[in-house]
Amino acid sequence: MIEALQFEFMRNALFAGFFASLICGVIGTFVVVNRLVFLGGGIAHASYGGIGVAFFFGIPYIVGTLGFSLLAAIVMTAVVLKAKNRADTFIGVLWAVGMAIGIILLDLTPGYNVNLMSFLFGSILAVPGSDIWWMLGLSIITIAATGYFYRDMLAISYDDEFASLRGVPVNLLYFLFIGLIAVSIVIIIRVVGLILVIALLTIPPFIAEKYARSLLMMMVLATLFAMIFNLTGLWLAYTFNLTSGATIILVATAGFFISMAVDFLLPGKFSIRQD
Repeated sequence: MIEALQFEFMRNALFAGFFASLICGVIGTFVVVNRLVFLGGGIAHASYGGIGVAFFFGIPYIVGTLGFSLLAAIVMTAVVLKAKNRADTFIGVLWAVGMAIGIILLDLTPGYNVNLMSFLFGSILAVPGSDIWWMLGLSIITIAATGYFYRDMLAISYDDEFASLRGVPVNLLYFLFIGLIAVSIVIIIRVVGLILVIALLTIPPFIAEKYARSLLMMMVLATLFAMIFNLTGLWLAYTFNLTSGATIILVATAGFFISMAVDFLLPGKFSIRQD
């Protein structure tokens, strides 16, 4: 694989995988701990509307997808905070509406010839250099915001009522946190696609949780696992000419079942985070 680094597309793929791994480790940890997998899936699929908007109006893909994902995230967060008992229904509706808008706008786009498979199932080997800079900027913003509000997010994750009594702006931070999930999804879509994005966002943190003594340690381990899955999947896809996104997810899934087998064979040997 070393010789492949002479190609620009392979170097871009490695950078994209690195940024996606960072996001999976940090934001994915909060998604798993707060049990927001369904909401994350709703944002991921609704973001397809942003892809349709981008191509219909001729704006950069990442700008259209980011704007649409943030809008969907704000609406979903408002619903979750105001009507928790009906949140799953509204998320499911927005999930479908976003995809429908994307499909219709792509149908109406004159001369449309983009390979939809690259957005549905990812194409890390086709990430252009311009997207790498976007991913770098969004990753820096996401990591910086998470670091600045880490203590408050930690308090909200385990007891939002107690956090509110301490003066933490729970609702505001919840909007911020869901917004960061939307930004993360836009970054990871380029690696594994919107259909598979939630798997890469949750599998590494889920495995890391078994071995971590703190939330910070869980983030670090999840990032390492995500890097291993991305690099291994990328190498297999390049070597055997496979679809990169699906290959990365299958590698991550293999890691998931290996961790489950370890749990079964060595029960009670691992610590749970205490942060």
